[in-house]
Amino acid sequence: MSVGKVAAGDLHDLTSVADELVTSLMFRPWGQVSTSVYETGRLVSLAPWLTGHHERIDYLLAAQRPDGSWGAPDGYGVVPTLSATEAFLAALERGDLGADPRVLREAAGRGMRAVAPWLAARRALPDTPAIEHIVPFLVCLINGRLTVPSAGLPGAEPLPLPDGTGRERLERIRSWIASGAEVPQKLLHALEVAGPAACGAPAIRPTPIGTVGASPAATAAWLGERGARDPHEPARTHLEAVSRRHGGPVPVGLPITVFERGWVLSWLLRAGLRVDVPPEMVADLRAAIGPAGTPAGPGLPADADTTSVALYALALLGVPYEPDSLWAFHTGTHFATWPGEDGSSVSVNAHVLDAFGGYVARRPEASSRYGGTISDLAAWIRDRQEPDGSWADRWHASPYYAAASCALALDEFGGDSSAGAVHAAVDWVLDTQRTDGSWGRWEGTAEETAYAMQILLMTRWRDDRRCARAASLGLAHLSSHLTSGGAEHPALWHDKDLYTPTAVVQAAVISSTHLARRI
Repeated sequence: MSVGKVAAGDLHDLTSVADELVTSLMFRPWGQVSTSVYETGRLVSLAPWLTGHHERIDYLLAAQRPDGSWGAPDGYGVVPTLSATEAFLAALERGDLGADPRVLREAAGRGMRAVAPWLAARRALPDTPAIEHIVPFLVCLINGRLTVPSAGLPGAEPLPLPDGTGRERLERIRSWIASGAEVPQKLLHALEVAGPAACGAPAIRPTPIGTVGASPAATAAWLGERGARDPHEPARTHLEAVSRRHGGPVPVGLPITVFERGWVLSWLLRAGLRVDVPPEMVADLRAAIGPAGTPAGPGLPADADTTSVALYALALLGVPYEPDSLWAFHTGTHFATWPGEDGSSVSVNAHVLDAFGGYVARRPEASSRYGGTISDLAAWIRDRQEPDGSWADRWHASPYYAAASCALALDEFGGDSSAGAVHAAVDWVLDTQRTDGSWGRWEGTAEETAYAMQILLMTRWRDDRRCARAASLGLAHLSSHLTSGGAEHPALWHDKDLYTPTAVVQAAVISSTHLARRI
């Protein structure tokens, strides 16, 4: 159950629409997530015995772009294109029954021709999780399959490895896993890069629901050929459930229970929508936060982002919870997504600012413990603002998501010192609106339009007439999206490839529509 087409009359009272969305979270507790070319390609390669194999092949064929690639522009297509291409070569090598070899060979050849120039040009790859392992892993698999007559592509040259990647890291990971040493949870999400070493790795155990790393690909890699032999193996039954739920293709990450609930509730409540939140959901959200924080869902490591948003949602619900678990992610200058993170994220730190600020607003006596860090965080976020007023982030392809996360947190908890940064973000949003009233990095989207409108309507500049005019144009775009049932939201969120957490995005669209209706 999810929110689809909304009657035009319901746009004037979106509380019922928001209530329906919140209720849907209880009916689908693993989360509502778009399907993934990368992950689906891995199942075609690793688990041809799994329910929906031919549906996965058909999905990949249908998703191929006219230029032969899969995925989004600006390097985001490298990982999905490599995965789908390798999947077709694997199916050709096996001689899968019911698959047309001519069609698969043609699609694989087009994929090779699309991705080879990008790899050869040594262009920088986007900062998506495990890309430094996934790309060499897939390139090596593809190059190996090119030597097999049944899978080979006549005249195809081996693919080059891009700068900053190589086999050495993969070999270290494989040796580590094969040794039986404990495997960090962060690595489990991309366990498939370990190749044969992943199969039945002794130090790895699926979660009680059968997933490894909240990833179908990682689960299939750990399961190996045992899945074909034992239909009652819990990891196989989990994969069967995920495959059946999505009609063959699979998402890149599932379950995302805490992540989905935290973001949906925080966006709806922050916008002033008085939704009917089931008490069980509130209790579950609170119980999910342990001494080390909370993961997005079972099989994933605890992270500062999910922990912060869950804490902020609880504060908005009137049940503030001590945010001391976040100190585990403090680096001394900022907060890491997880301990040992390479790089940093402005949206994560904006959400930590929300969590600390929301807690202190409802527990003023905690100011002595968190007040100094709130000021430091606000300054750290301000220092990373781009000259044009935007922010860029490692967890989302769109600057509008990063800008909304930062501008809203700075406006609410960053004090007067942050007024200039928030104003610059507002000006940037006003300057980048498209002629149809939408906003977007590659094209106008409902999701990015919603984030832009949050900046205009939820900060101290909301009474500026320019904001009202721009938001009115944006409202027409969002209203059309909601009442028509909306086109599928383009994938913009970072995981192994881009994905859409559909309920989360719908919450952003509903929230901004509600805000604009109040102008």
